[in-house]
Amino acid sequence: MHSRKFAAVAALSALAVATATHAQKTPVVEKLMAHHDRAHSGWNAHEVALTPSTVAGSNFGPLWSSPQLDSFKDTPPRLFAAPLFLPAVKLGAGQFKGSTVPAAFLATTTGYAYAVSTAASGKIQPGTILWRAQLTATPCNDGKMGVYSTPIIDRAKNRIYISSCDSASGENLFSVHALDLRTGQAIAGWPVAISQTMMDQPELNKNGTRRWRYGPPGYRWVQRAALNMSHDGERLYIAFGADAVGWMVVVDTKDRKVASAFSATPNDEQDGGGMWASGGPAVDAQGRIYMTTGSNLRNGIVLGLEGIYADSENSWAHSILQWEDDRNSGLKLTGTYTPYNYCQAAKADIDIGSSAPIVLDLPAATTATPNLLVLGGGKQGNIYLLDRDHMPGGVTKRQPCSLDPATDMSLLAPEVQPEWKRRGPINLFKPFSDEIGAFDQAKSRTTSSFYRDDTGATWVYVTGASKKGENFNFSAPPGLARVKVHANPGQPAYLTVDKLEMTQTFDNPGSPIVTSNGGKDAIVWMVDQNAPRTANLYGDAAPKPSLYAFDAASLKLLYKSEPGVLFTTGNYSEPTIVNGLVLVGTDRLQAFGLKSK
Repeated sequence: MHSRKFAAVAALSALAVATATHAQKTPVVEKLMAHHDRAHSGWNAHEVALTPSTVAGSNFGPLWSSPQLDSFKDTPPRLFAAPLFLPAVKLGAGQFKGSTVPAAFLATTTGYAYAVSTAASGKIQPGTILWRAQLTATPCNDGKMGVYSTPIIDRAKNRIYISSCDSASGENLFSVHALDLRTGQAIAGWPVAISQTMMDQPELNKNGTRRWRYGPPGYRWVQRAALNMSHDGERLYIAFGADAVGWMVVVDTKDRKVASAFSATPNDEQDGGGMWASGGPAVDAQGRIYMTTGSNLRNGIVLGLEGIYADSENSWAHSILQWEDDRNSGLKLTGTYTPYNYCQAAKADIDIGSSAPIVLDLPAATTATPNLLVLGGGKQGNIYLLDRDHMPGGVTKRQPCSLDPATDMSLLAPEVQPEWKRRGPINLFKPFSDEIGAFDQAKSRTTSSFYRDDTGATWVYVTGASKKGENFNFSAPPGLARVKVHANPGQPAYLTVDKLEMTQTFDNPGSPIVTSNGGKDAIVWMVDQNAPRTANLYGDAAPKPSLYAFDAASLKLLYKSEPGVLFTTGNYSEPTIVNGLVLVGTDRLQAFGLKSK
């Protein structure tokens, strides 16, 4: 049963394509969503031009950039959203109407969306803005939060979905837009509003009586998590975080309405559970949805352990949640995982909600747990492995609090872990702490990636920052880890640390992206902000990030961009690497690659 099921899934998955015998013709790669696919693998397995030797050579570097994108009043744009990419778009409007060009798609904090040419085509030069669309005239937070999340492209329908925030109503009103990829024009019937009136419909919330409220002054919603979509394109999955609570929201793209929702806590009295990790929800081949939830700092400071609500049913802060999306009844919670130390960690706001999960499948014959889920990072710098067919937590209540790491319900390695001299989760970025790890002391806020080499070995890559100093005030190596997935027939899979990169210090890195030519020539790419997360991204002292490339096998540094080459970007910036181009969104689109000789 499992082998037939896996074969059907693998036939449709990018993983199967990536590990198959290499074809004579290299496919032209698209990037339709954050982290490359619905599973959020973070792996482009069809990169031929960019190899460890070519990237380390003198011929690799900056190529071109677009003009700076539109400001809002005096506020310049920032790209928190990763650039998306299509190799051929036939333009249907504007001065380039009728031209077919490769294009990147961008969305900015100032509330605009763009298509930008990535190669010369006739009179069109790379970096040319092909179309622009203003999503909101009054972007939230004075133009600093118009669009935070990475959009998603539905290629079959020739549209891109984007979530924006508009402050005109005074309550941070979110809308989901659908634009025509060829023109930038709104699709009829869109946008769909996600407002308090919409969200407080009876029976919409599938987890209690929690309302979509805006709370006291200063209470703010954030839609930072990347958008994801069902395999048939009929449902959008949009995660929200806030100062108080998180929500998973389902938008029906056919009927253009909010179809279902799930709050992380069951009532208005309980706070916590923001779903804000930039990677956003992952979707597996079975259509199940996964997302992490955070904690609430106010609860820990004011209420202590009582504010964790460990004894409450349907309270899901500091957890990974699994849902099925029934087209008639909506979201149904089907599995959970909560770390053993959630009470202590959540009390100090050191939550796993800063990182998003990824789906990872192994060949069914190699292990008893072929369908896996990985969470790499989190504020404590741990990595977790789960059997997603048998999520270890219940669907009514979290397990009691514990201080014993050996009681953790993830798939633990057989080896004793040095942090606690017994089995437990693996701590990648040290030192481990249940007391310090919020704000700039956090170890990781990124989404991991995986890669399978020619030998069949599977590797997971995680970015973050180790800390030093009495209060973890300073970053230190390692900030990049290579972790091996061990699989043995009839046994559960588990993880071990293979290599740690010890030469570079990252202050606030974005998620890693892996490129390879099938199972060889793999590179790990990432962007570091070069400043702590709380640094001001505006003004003369705004940080200038760096682009990094590492050999995926040895973790040897292949390339680091020169200081000042990249303009200021948003937090947790993710590069897009397609067909020999490395695209980085800053206040514009900037491209790197092999220079013409």
